[in-house]
Amino acid sequence: MTNGRQKLSEYDKSIGRAKQLSQEYSFAVKPLKFYGQILQSQKELFSTVAKSWGDQPIAPPDGKLRSELNFMVLLPSYPNFLSVVQSSAPEPLGNAAAELSRQGSAAWIALLSKYWADGGKADENGVSRSGEGRSALQEFLAHGFLQPYAEFVAHAMGEPSPESTPYLCPKCDSLPLLGILRIEGDGGRRFLRCAFCAHEWGFRRILCPACGEEGEDKLPVYVAEQFPHIRMECCDTCKFYLRTIDLTKNGNAVPSVDDLAAIPLTLWAQEYGYRRIHTNLLGA
Repeated sequence: MTNGRQKLSEYDKSIGRAKQLSQEYSFAVKPLKFYGQILQSQKELFSTVAKSWGDQPIAPPDGKLRSELNFMVLLPSYPNFLSVVQSSAPEPLGNAAAELSRQGSAAWIALLSKYWADGGKADENGVSRSGEGRSALQEFLAHGFLQPYAEFVAHAMGEPSPESTPYLCPKCDSLPLLGILRIEGDGGRRFLRCAFCAHEWGFRRILCPACGEEGEDKLPVYVAEQFPHIRMECCDTCKFYLRTIDLTKNGNAVPSVDDLAAIPLTLWAQEYGYRRIHTNLLGA
């Protein structure tokens, strides 16, 4: 399980980064502390899934990541996840976790199955389906739990046939959550990270991942002095934006954690009328 050990190490790095940034950004202390606890729960679930999967193949036989969930592996861990949320989340989310805990396994299966089927996907207008048939609180209770499972299954799948510029995740057809600039040659190459399974795929720099706009004058990039390694890559045609973590400027950044810490950027985008292609785990 070399890849499993590597993933557990990545969780430890993320937890450490959340602690570090909570000391740097006073306005993000509470969400980062909560996210650190969720990361610890996700790490434990990932380890449990890896150990208890058994001899059956991990990759879905039909090649589709969203094949039937393995509830034999998942359900025993869900009460613990709900308990973590109930004890550490803001009150509305904690209450929602407590209520769902009381409803029992039938309600859990219904919620998790629905999110597994459509979480991260776009509707016919290209807009995120997040929240369809679920409240934002229920969305978290499904997404936060299933994320490590989705990553586990996605990693076991073979690499998809490369396309020139896929706008959706090649493994699960979900929208991108983040852009990531990684050092390549003398510059940086842009990747998109899936909002559902965290798969990354290469994507052209001068191109809107929401509507396909290619005109540089329509694709402004904004960088706040407070977050010099985070780019707000906006599109004035569709008014969507992609938040991109520039690892060429800060190699210590952990994209998912640095994204959650950048609360002022979400407020700025709302003020100027830009919408995110897909919100992060905390709905920002």
